[in-house]
Amino acid sequence: MQKTSARLLSLLSLLQARRDWPGTVLAQRLDISPRTLRRDVDRLRELGYPVLAVKGPDGGYRLDAGTQLPPLLFDDEQAVALAVALRTAAATGAGIEDGAARALTTLRQVMPARLRHRIDALPVTSVERSARPQPQADTGVLLALGAAVRTREVLRFDHAPAHPPADTAPDAVPPPRRVEPHHLVTRGGRWYLVAWDLDRADWRVFRADRVTPRTPTGPRFAPRELPGGDVAAYLTGRFRGSDGSPDWPCRGEAVLGLPASAVSPHAGDGTVEALGPDRCRLTLGSWSWPALAAAFCRFDTDLEAVGPPELREAFARLAERCTGAAAAPLPRRPAGPPPR
Repeated sequence: MQKTSARLLSLLSLLQARRDWPGTVLAQRLDISPRTLRRDVDRLRELGYPVLAVKGPDGGYRLDAGTQLPPLLFDDEQAVALAVALRTAAATGAGIEDGAARALTTLRQVMPARLRHRIDALPVTSVERSARPQPQADTGVLLALGAAVRTREVLRFDHAPAHPPADTAPDAVPPPRRVEPHHLVTRGGRWYLVAWDLDRADWRVFRADRVTPRTPTGPRFAPRELPGGDVAAYLTGRFRGSDGSPDWPCRGEAVLGLPASAVSPHAGDGTVEALGPDRCRLTLGSWSWPALAAAFCRFDTDLEAVGPPELREAFARLAERCTGAAAAPLPRRPAGPPPR
């Protein structure tokens, strides 16, 4: 028979592995008598683990949620996964960086050396897409939004627009938004609330760092069907300028005077087809036809617009604008000492 301390750890590991355990099965797995099992359960309770007795023909036990967080037991893969998740938590924009760092330090202190080596051999660096710091969503706001999504309750909140209308009075207070919250998602280091706007009768996407929830919440609602049914695809489509589709609203193709190997690393989500040693066909998407034409021109090579006609028209307009910009006189510098 195992020593009491080792047996308690084995019992705790089993209770964490599944919801309900028949007492006879637990006793057999630990190779102990039912009486010893009851004593071990009492010891776990004294240590703060809320082990409940399950009624039934055979009786059993369940590890329940308690009022305090007792020590947890992880296997090797769980511990490594948790450490990696804590390291990348800073990129979520949830304002939990300090808590994640302290939790990682606590976890690392009790890790065996073999696991610490695995964690240290996997450096994780969060790279922001912009040099500017991302606005942080308040943790309390995220919890409030998540609770409203989970309970399906109408949410009222104040929303700070990115660019207020020019005719808005400085002291004007807009009415609160009323929405049916459906999804709380993170993208590119920012948190967003996808909701049905009751006053505008349409779907809207709100940045969580601009939301200030009001209390109490409103009545419960029956969830609506999100366009397309997939929140990731819907959000991608909204950021690409389309509604209900993850694809770009404008898509076209052109032939470039470059080898496919030189274009592919810079094509993003486009597709490249080799047409020869020094020619390739590139298919791209964008939020507008002028932006799509400019995206092809950034490859700095001769090109031929294949289609559709809207892309050819955008190339013509872009050429006129570029010709006008090249012909415009340069602005004269003010008199003064030369810049250092």
